[in-house]
Amino acid sequence: MYKIKLKRAYDDVEKEDGYRVLVDRLWPRGIKKEDLHYDDWEKEIAPSSEIRKEFGHEKEKYNDFRKKYLHELAENEKADDFVEKVKEQLQKQNVTLLYGAKDRENNQAVVLKEWLGRHKLEE
Repeated sequence: MYKIKLKRAYDDVEKEDGYRVLVDRLWPRGIKKEDLHYDDWEKEIAPSSEIRKEFGHEKEKYNDFRKKYLHELAENEKADDFVEKVKEQLQKQNVTLLYGAKDRENNQAVVLKEWLGRHKLEE
């Protein structure tokens, strides 16, 4: 069975990455578009600028950010389409959620993977 993986946009590409989806609203700093190997850019599924700026990648604000982002995902009209796209890709290959944040444990991709897990996409 294929898995949902997380990876910084700055990390090396690996064959096991499968379908690579950038899940940031903003393009990762310092990377040219032609240099990032990605299959899709789902900026509509990313957290709003408002909660992203509030969070500011400060660890002590992560739990609040997580709650707000999960609420946004629940209200996001693009969310169902995103779930279906991920589900379809997982039948063929891994899906890697790409993000630009330096912190690998406290970022929107971690929250998004948790949220996708609630949809029972991985067996």
